[in-house]
Amino acid sequence: MKTTAFKPNRLRDRLFQQEDLNFLLTNRVPRIALTHFIGWFSKIEIPWVTRASIAVWKAFSDLDLSEARKSQFTSLHDCFIRELKPGMRPIDTDPQVLSSPCDAIVGACGAVQGVTVFQAKGFPYTLQDLLGDDKNANDQAKATAERYRDGCYVTLRLTSSMYHRFHAPHGCRVDRVNYISGDTWNVNPIALKRVERLYCKNERAVIRTRLDAGGHEITLVPVAAILVASIRLHFLNVLLHLKYRGPNEMHCDARFDKGAEMGWFQHGSTIIVFAPKGFALCAGIAEGTPIRMGQRLMTIAPG
Repeated sequence: MKTTAFKPNRLRDRLFQQEDLNFLLTNRVPRIALTHFIGWFSKIEIPWVTRASIAVWKAFSDLDLSEARKSQFTSLHDCFIRELKPGMRPIDTDPQVLSSPCDAIVGACGAVQGVTVFQAKGFPYTLQDLLGDDKNANDQAKATAERYRDGCYVTLRLTSSMYHRFHAPHGCRVDRVNYISGDTWNVNPIALKRVERLYCKNERAVIRTRLDAGGHEITLVPVAAILVASIRLHFLNVLLHLKYRGPNEMHCDARFDKGAEMGWFQHGSTIIVFAPKGFALCAGIAEGTPIRMGQRLMTIAPG
């Protein structure tokens, strides 16, 4: 699998080389208030503000806009959710393969152990807690968790500078979305090693899809984080964000071809992909591996 090397950023690395400092600056702050502020600020359409904001962003990240469809942006938000030039993300056409729904760095992945998975070594969480309410996983979440017992999963972490739109991993139909409001902890590796059940605490959407291939059920869980608590799904007429008050369970009937755009994060975060028993990670998929949208992710269960 061809991967993309991410350019080092020395300024960022110097500032965040200490884990304690990184965790303090990205978590021990008024997370939700700061996220609301950035959501407002990013939509300011004043040219000099946009240019200055993007310049600061480049200084602290690996931001590369050479693949973007357009070169001028009306706001920081416009840059966050940028589209790419045609052909920048070829889609693997093998019908027996799920492609990556997004650009990412692979996090924890592999076999589901019963109904338990890991966000980092020594930090497990249960599918019921992730797929249901943080305080009391409901019967529907438990039933969904059972469908992925001993299945396969992969955590895909989007950094702030990456392409933020996500796409269908295979030809599929989406029939239900369950939105779960929550906190906005950072989802970087440092926080994942310190905050238990972090993904189960943060805002997230549980997207149930059924594949054209064999009718297998695949669930995608976009998880928001600090500065990024907002998820846009093209097939829903609402923006899912911290001030959204329901309904939380939304039935729908949306059909997607493999690689078709499903939505975007307002900034960047994480998507966790769950597949039933019989699916397997493709060769080269391992923690720390960079991957691009459309590249091989999982093989579909035989039959």
